[in-house]
Amino acid sequence: MGLMTPLAIRIGAIPWMPRLLPQIVWTDRTLQRVTRGRVSVLDLAGLPNLTLTVVGRKSGLPRSTPLLCVPDQGTWLIAGSYFGGPDMPVWVHNLRAAGQASITWERRQVPVTAEELGPEDRAAAWQVMLRTWPNFAKYEERTDRLIPVFRLTRA
Repeated sequence: MGLMTPLAIRIGAIPWMPRLLPQIVWTDRTLQRVTRGRVSVLDLAGLPNLTLTVVGRKSGLPRSTPLLCVPDQGTWLIAGSYFGGPDMPVWVHNLRAAGQASITWERRQVPVTAEELGPEDRAAAWQVMLRTWPNFAKYEERTDRLIPVFRLTRA
């Protein structure tokens, strides 16, 4: 956790935050482009993060998405939360279809396999994730959909 993490957690809890997601994504992409991928909004917030690159199920083209992650016993946990919005993130559909991806973690490319966690494993992983980002609980309250959790393991 970084110096700015408590502030990031407070900002992330704001109920209307999902409406700002397009601006946040634009800001993050601009920041990453300007810094040649060295800094993201999540870095500034002091939160663990990775960039997930997965092949689009329709386009066949690689698609990259920066995500908050939770390192866990040599793997990474990621959640398709989308700030608790009603729609499933597109990357979730692509990852389900592909089953594999690559991540950029600490400036290294790492090939990974993805496992969507079933109810028991998801519940345990969710508790681990809440310790890093308590707002996942708020996102769960905001949406009617089950937020999927994936475990990424080095391929």
